[in-house]
Amino acid sequence: MTDISRSGCPINLSLEVLGDKWSLLIIRDMMFGNRRHFRELLTKSEEGISSNILADRLKTLLDAGIITREDDPSHKQKGIYSLTEQGIELMPVLAQMAAWGYKYLPVSEELGIRARLLSEGGPKLWAEFMDELRESHLGAKRRKRIGPSVGERLQAAYESVVNRK
Repeated sequence: MTDISRSGCPINLSLEVLGDKWSLLIIRDMMFGNRRHFRELLTKSEEGISSNILADRLKTLLDAGIITREDDPSHKQKGIYSLTEQGIELMPVLAQMAAWGYKYLPVSEELGIRARLLSEGGPKLWAEFMDELRESHLGAKRRKRIGPSVGERLQAAYESVVNRK
């Protein structure tokens, strides 16, 4: 975010941090794709972000406190990016954007299945998924879970659609 904002409006201020073409897609890939390294974010995105844009957006998200970067213990030159609580709390925003896109835009079946399931599951499912994100990104204590996690269910639904095609 710049030092001088256009206004103190919460939507404006949010857009100053997240309103570019790439930031929410990076957060999406971290949330739903568990992509935590620069190379994964660069090479596994459907949209094909360039390395200089990715580096710039990661810096913006770091500076805004939406993600953190820690050294990867397995490789000194790699970093592991994690969502902060601020980043995790964007999950309902992404779920609502996905639901809107699923309803009004020509999404593909395989990339729309998660949106449909998140919309059908509503706030209860979102809260469960946010708790899972807190476990994986913030190291929160694991809660007892019966059956597969939300992340596993979303991934299984995606794979089911892909394998059917």
